[in-house]
Amino acid sequence: MRTVPNRTALAALALVAATVPSLAQTPSADDLANRRIQRRAVEAVIWGMPAVNYDLMFQAALKAGAKENQVVYWSNFLDWKNQTLTPNPSTIYFMPFLNMKDTGPMVVEIPPAEGGQITGTIMDAWQVALEDVGPAGADKGKGGKYLILPPGYSQKAPDGYIVLRSGTNMAGALLRSNVSGGSAADIAKAVAYGRQIKLYPLTSAANPPPTVFVDALGVEYDSTIPYDTRFFESLNRFVQREPWLERDKAMIDPLKSVGIEQGKPFNPGAETPKLLDRAAVEAHTLLDQGYEALFSPYYPSGQWALPLAHELIEGLSDNFAKPGVYPTDTRGVFFSMAFSSVKHLGTGQFYLVALRDRTGQPFDGGQTYRLTVPADVPAQLYWSATVYDRATHALIRDQKWPSRGSTTPGLQVNGDGTVDLFFGPKSPAGKESNWVPTQAGRGWEIMMRFYGPQKPLFDKTWRLSDIEKVAAE
Repeated sequence: MRTVPNRTALAALALVAATVPSLAQTPSADDLANRRIQRRAVEAVIWGMPAVNYDLMFQAALKAGAKENQVVYWSNFLDWKNQTLTPNPSTIYFMPFLNMKDTGPMVVEIPPAEGGQITGTIMDAWQVALEDVGPAGADKGKGGKYLILPPGYSQKAPDGYIVLRSGTNMAGALLRSNVSGGSAADIAKAVAYGRQIKLYPLTSAANPPPTVFVDALGVEYDSTIPYDTRFFESLNRFVQREPWLERDKAMIDPLKSVGIEQGKPFNPGAETPKLLDRAAVEAHTLLDQGYEALFSPYYPSGQWALPLAHELIEGLSDNFAKPGVYPTDTRGVFFSMAFSSVKHLGTGQFYLVALRDRTGQPFDGGQTYRLTVPADVPAQLYWSATVYDRATHALIRDQKWPSRGSTTPGLQVNGDGTVDLFFGPKSPAGKESNWVPTQAGRGWEIMMRFYGPQKPLFDKTWRLSDIEKVAAE
């Protein structure tokens, strides 16, 4: 007996046929080509994020007057003109940018921790950690000569070096000269100590030339991620400079689809940039959703989190050596909001981030908030709280200062050892030394840094309070 479909079923089939192109009509060749470009461009943004992040930092260094194999540094605490991703305004930064394509192996020499201390990491151009340096690194505070070898280097390394092998021609380091206090003398001391860092080719080791330091203080140093065609221009620069890694060869053809191919100019034509712009915006949305999804509470029922996936922490520390694991999605999320990585997270520094107040509402730049930092913060060196623009992950523009912490001159400490910090467009009366300005009309996020983290932070016997909204005075 033949079954006759009912009217509801027929209507449903008609709806599907109208909304699914493959049932209604065959897409044209142009439609398919455009879909392929946009689809592959979205994946290229997510996969290529750490490479573009590195390239943009390097391009900003060039604009600041630096060259390859020189050290960019800031001779004072950072202000809003440093538009890098989630920088630390409570330390003095030194950033060597290495290019070994012509020079061969390069040496980064870290001074002994005598009269100063370096916390930081040497990394390849994918921002995979090659090794941490300083007291929390391979030299254990004794100082050391870190020898970075370029891809394919087969000669025996000489004795007396800490040997690191890079998979990329370019490499770099994010080095922080720690400051014992916030006075001008403390800052000058940290700057002088950091300028003992040396950078030179191995071929000049017998008589190293003076290291060139370029001060970027006061320069607008912008490496925020552009979610448009400029992203692909940056990715193309990277692809032209660097060899393909075995783990990434599956991206060769997808990148050709968007106009990026080694040995050829990036010339996407008249229509493709529109597709790339749309793809970058879509990727940005996906990355931001992935960022929020990583906010698993560090403390039960709290708002603070360490927004890092375990498999990514592991991969960045061992160059993604684990078979069957290559977390490009969470890697893209991380490098959309941060620069550099750490070989041994929790040894030299530890971080907690919050996007919402105690009630679960996103931070509003037009409101006033209070954070009560409990007494006896488990940080041997210092702690700090820094506010960032939620949209860019950079310091909020045109603000007096971005951070307050244990080294802030005049920081008010309560009688019980706690510290009340305030965040808002206007300082509460008499609390300016404990206040970080925000900007009405813009959301913000906050990062707590603990340098020299101690056991109570990890076993959670010390708990950081959630931030609460308070009435403006």
